[in-house]
Amino acid sequence: MDQIDRKILATLQEDAAGSVAEIAERAGVSQTPCWRRIKRLEDDGIIRKRVALLDPAKLNLGLTGFILIRTATHSEEWLRKFADGVCRIPEVIELHRMSGDIDYLVKFMVDSIAGYDALYKRLIKVAELSDVSAGFSMECLKYTTELPLDYVRA
Repeated sequence: MDQIDRKILATLQEDAAGSVAEIAERAGVSQTPCWRRIKRLEDDGIIRKRVALLDPAKLNLGLTGFILIRTATHSEEWLRKFADGVCRIPEVIELHRMSGDIDYLVKFMVDSIAGYDALYKRLIKVAELSDVSAGFSMECLKYTTELPLDYVRA
């Protein structure tokens, strides 16, 4: 991956709706080589997909929270059941298996505390959990979907 690929990726991370001509101009190449590079980056799985980013507030998703989960069970079967069940809950936007004292971290978005309570009731039906606690975001100080490109190896 060279500097042109990095420029293409940076441009797409800022706005994937731009035309190939606009992306090519910002990357300093002509359209056809730019299109080929984008296609290769997609084929290689570096570009997984292009999406629209929605405004949660305008969708009545005013409460972002994090659920911290501990479990006494650590089998692959339990993990598969848990992950499958949690991933089917649309309000869950991220699920992480953690190191340290917490086993799983769940990020979710709902409309209210009542919405969280309904989510919680669905979550505890998925699998047996030892401890569940939650915290709610008071203010998002940084949000980005743009990944740093300084670590890419040539």
